[in-house]
Amino acid sequence: ILPTVGLFADGTAVAQIGEKPFEVIQLQKSDNSGPIVERDVVLVNTDEICAAIKDTYDENRSIVEPSGAMALAGIKKYIAQHGLENKNMVSIVCGANMNFDRLRYIAERTELGERKEAIYAVTIPEQKGAFLQFCRTLQGRNITEFNYRASHNNHAQVFVGISLKGGETERHEIHELLKNQYDVDDLSDDEVAKLHIRYLIGGHANLENERLFQVVFPERPGALLTFLERLGPTHNITLFHYRNHGAAEGRVLVGLQATDAKQNPDGLIETLQKISYPYVEISQNTGYERFLK
Repeated sequence: ILPTVGLFADGTAVAQIGEKPFEVIQLQKSDNSGPIVERDVVLVNTDEICAAIKDTYDENRSIVEPSGAMALAGIKKYIAQHGLENKNMVSIVCGANMNFDRLRYIAERTELGERKEAIYAVTIPEQKGAFLQFCRTLQGRNITEFNYRASHNNHAQVFVGISLKGGETERHEIHELLKNQYDVDDLSDDEVAKLHIRYLIGGHANLENERLFQVVFPERPGALLTFLERLGPTHNITLFHYRNHGAAEGRVLVGLQATDAKQNPDGLIETLQKISYPYVEISQNTGYERFLK
């Protein structure tokens, strides 16, 4: 019996197997050589169901509801757990209890469910160049999300998503890699972090000479590192929000503080022009002034 039942897959939101399905898995073969079906019960989470919805869409261009994709999610997990190959696996796909608003949530969680992304909370020094050094520490891995707001303390907390090519193995390798230099926690299985914390990084910083920009990054590996290296040591990053949404370009919200703002008021704009990424200044934005400035 499950201790709690989530309602994401509401058509199957039960704490234990129903009477009839339980009877079915007890049935024996006609020659009494064993049960008709294996009695293994596979538990899947929300992210794995989202990944199965995406798999169904990629294969058949059909969108199924979460309960309809749950069996496929279970099959994928069972295959991975038992190392199966060259087997015919069957799942029943049913239901169309899906609305457009829910698709946004599913798309957000799919990469985690496919073990193609991991998310971490990392403490980095609150000093110039720390962001650049952090990116270099990742040894060329692609950052899928980065949330940061300047702090008046000596350390800053960042929320970072990193693309995975090696699944769970690489996820743990990255954790160990970061542990060598930073205080880090893996949040990939933390439901609160995935639902809420990632959207709440920030607050008022009251920083002198801070300016806010929306910058368009080309969606390719190394684009962020190029931006940081070209930005140079004169300009301090005070805010950074980026999330990969699968488009050809990524829209990044970045706060910048020029240490030479009084002596060279045009220096920051000149630097951004040299970087050559399209940008627009939005320092007068109402949301920024009310919640972040």
